[in-house]
Amino acid sequence: MPLMDPIDLHQIAVEAMRSRGLLPEFAPQALQEAEAARRIGPERNGAIRDLRYLTWFSIDNDDTLDLDQLSVAEPLPAGATRLLVAVADVDALVRPGGAVDGHAGINTTSVYTAAGVFPMLPELLSTDLTSLHEGRERLAVVVDMVEQADGTVSASEVYRASVLNRAKLAYDSVSAWLDGAAPPLPQLARVPGLENQLRLHDALAGQLRQWRNQRGALNVKTIAARPVFQDGKLVDLQPDEKNRAKDLIADLMIAANGATARFLADKGFPSLRRVLQAPRRWDRIVALAAGHGVALPALPDPLALDSFLRARRLADPDGFADLSLSVVKMLGSGEYAAVQAGAAGDGHFGLAVNDYAHSTAPNRRFPDLVTQRLLKAALAGNAPPYSGQALTEIAAHCTLQEDNASKVERQVLKAAAAYLLDGRIGETFDAIVTGAAPKGTFVRIARPLLEGRVVRGFEGLDVGDKLRVRLVSVDAQKSFIDFERA
Repeated sequence: MPLMDPIDLHQIAVEAMRSRGLLPEFAPQALQEAEAARRIGPERNGAIRDLRYLTWFSIDNDDTLDLDQLSVAEPLPAGATRLLVAVADVDALVRPGGAVDGHAGINTTSVYTAAGVFPMLPELLSTDLTSLHEGRERLAVVVDMVEQADGTVSASEVYRASVLNRAKLAYDSVSAWLDGAAPPLPQLARVPGLENQLRLHDALAGQLRQWRNQRGALNVKTIAARPVFQDGKLVDLQPDEKNRAKDLIADLMIAANGATARFLADKGFPSLRRVLQAPRRWDRIVALAAGHGVALPALPDPLALDSFLRARRLADPDGFADLSLSVVKMLGSGEYAAVQAGAAGDGHFGLAVNDYAHSTAPNRRFPDLVTQRLLKAALAGNAPPYSGQALTEIAAHCTLQEDNASKVERQVLKAAAAYLLDGRIGETFDAIVTGAAPKGTFVRIARPLLEGRVVRGFEGLDVGDKLRVRLVSVDAQKSFIDFERA
């Protein structure tokens, strides 16, 4: 199997970003501004609580350096739980209208490619000064919630605080320990109370998830490709699957994002929301379920769809990821939307929540930084720093750039995959259709995990169909992987 020079892959990523209106490099002014922020230090105006004494911890990928959030919890009477989520106060070091803010406002997101990460903020900030590193005192915006035993959020408040990360944990090792498949984490002996925190968090996440499930939150299993390198060379693309710890953090962040949206609404502020409309291709989802002997309602119904998904997970666990992929494709993409003060925003069909504002990753997403500035203005008693029209324009741009970033990530991943497939022309693979549109029909194969285009024999294929395909050509420079129906 051929090996790929990471420098070539990096250049492909750079050109892909430029072609889609994304900036792969920071202007000198932005880097100078970040260095100046290091010298000056963060803004500390207003009331800031000292919560460094709490047992804060983070869970993220093993190699993640841009840590956005910490959490801590305490049990309350009658099965209730107090949950605090601390979000890095990025705004304290990134001034609106500056060069760093300008770069972030153009790209709107960090771009995670097989060639490496193109961060939204200079690394001096995102992986250092504004990252919630273990053992470092940091400023944060805290979302403080009371969760009842049934998973409802009965009370919440938002405030600024200083925090201290006691333990940087990783998804895979935490998940294995929670599942009883690995020995105790070394941090448990070093940090008093951490084991109780993890078990309390795990139970709380289950309650929050159960509440959303009762409202029709969709339980899907999605698989992303993770590049595997050996000695600096790309050697494989393997599935990066969800696990118990990833679900735990996702459930807590959904709760925090909902509380954030409600806080801004209660303050009479406009906000940016993450929304997912009812699926436009519901008829195709109905047909997919009918193929498994299940009749879904004629109109979109999240409870009925989730019931179908749960039944299929039990009946065919090996094929559930492919079924999930088909459903996710038919649901369509989420988008950002501005909600004006006093207005009711659209909900999120997949998460089964009505109020949802991205707020917990300001190092990586511009909407979260915008939301943080709105929160801090509301806390200070100031006017909203963005007009309703400005938020509408930001929402549209962030949706566009998120789509562009996803296309860059897919293009670079396909370039990497094309190198891995070089020399395998003529081989056949099991595949599932992931896209069917006038611009082309696309399929995904499992080993290596990648997508390609069907250039012959695609007539009549639709999303979710399974078939055998034959590899007919690859071109890494153009990120082409072409199959024909076998």
